[in-house]
Amino acid sequence: MPTKPDTGDPVLQVDDLKIHFALRGSGLARLLGRDTGTVKAVDGVNLDLERGEVLGLVGESGSGKTTLGRAMLGLVPATGSIRHHPGDGSPTTDIAGLRGAALRHRRTRLQMVFQDPHAALNPSMDIETAVGHPLVIHKRASGADLRARVVAALERVGLAPAEQFLGKYPSDLSGGQKQRAVIARAIILDPEVLIADEPVSMLDMSVRAKILQLMLDLKDQLGLTYVYITHDLATAKFFCDRVAIMYLGRVVEIGPTEEIFANPRHPYTQALLRAIPDMDPNTPFARDLPRGEIPDAARPPRGCSFHPRCPLATATCGWEPRDLKALVEEHWTRVPVAQYEREHALVGGLADLDHSEGRAVVTPRGGTVADVEAMFDRIRTENSAEPLWRGVASTTATAEGLVFEFVPSDEVLLRASGPSEVACVLYPPEGAAAHT
Repeated sequence: MPTKPDTGDPVLQVDDLKIHFALRGSGLARLLGRDTGTVKAVDGVNLDLERGEVLGLVGESGSGKTTLGRAMLGLVPATGSIRHHPGDGSPTTDIAGLRGAALRHRRTRLQMVFQDPHAALNPSMDIETAVGHPLVIHKRASGADLRARVVAALERVGLAPAEQFLGKYPSDLSGGQKQRAVIARAIILDPEVLIADEPVSMLDMSVRAKILQLMLDLKDQLGLTYVYITHDLATAKFFCDRVAIMYLGRVVEIGPTEEIFANPRHPYTQALLRAIPDMDPNTPFARDLPRGEIPDAARPPRGCSFHPRCPLATATCGWEPRDLKALVEEHWTRVPVAQYEREHALVGGLADLDHSEGRAVVTPRGGTVADVEAMFDRIRTENSAEPLWRGVASTTATAEGLVFEFVPSDEVLLRASGPSEVACVLYPPEGAAAHT
């Protein structure tokens, strides 16, 4: 595992970064000017990237890690700030505010290695042209100097002798050789930071370790700083100094790699680690993985975004009416068809709960409020340990229906916990009691 230099010298500082994409909606909705909603791909991320370190962004598909990495290069519009502190002493710049020529110039210091080397290389360009293209675009070299720098970059990444590769096209190379060419193109401008987006996920298992070792060697030789984006915790453990765990657009835990693996704090981090396959055939497969799927980023859960799937969720994690609807729907998957039909006729599809906040009112549609209350008594008896019940402050039968009042949610921010930071109500501010 690499050793992070304790420099206290951030090369990038990300503050309150938000990346929201507007949903298109129907033509009529756009014509009438109705709000069609937004997808909160990144929703308030704060982190520092120390010079010379390897920072891993880890999470499931849809967690926002790739979008965050692209924002660091100015490839997607963002609010908040991404301050770049160049190592050459030039002024600090907010990448989020750059456009046009200024942004293109800044990208000479910040480069990206994309996930798919097959798509990253133009099939009509030979390797000499493709690797040297950044030098041509930024008017850094031409003629014999251009070729010499391309040769040097290719040999540095292990494509040697370079003369055997200059005239070849991407289709003539293996997957590992293509990724080496992509890395050569990324380093040819002598950048400070490389954003590596799943750089080995498209490669055969036999070459993944070699590419990662190459990147570590280049880090030492060229003084590079990496942001390593991956869903693979096994490679993150090998490659990264620090790991930031992302879930639904937010960093829920960040800390030294050894600490994250040895003492994971956030329930989501714990779930990810339990999901790592064990090569021992006698080890049983983990059965306590998070229930359900990642929620819709256009309507993230209230409070902690992970609480609907979390087995350790507390009363103040952010329970809301749609959680109650999900609980009823899960209950219906386990009961006989006749019981489902009776209960569905009693309360309907509970569609109103999707858009209500703070309190849920379940109105009887084919019976009485007492029948609704009896139904929820049965559901609660089935699984009294269900975390949602901790968040129900009161249940009251009224003429309107059965009214559920939910406990207000706590603000969930990254807070120090030992050498790590974690966003979870189980780790409250210093001096405050943890919720249960």
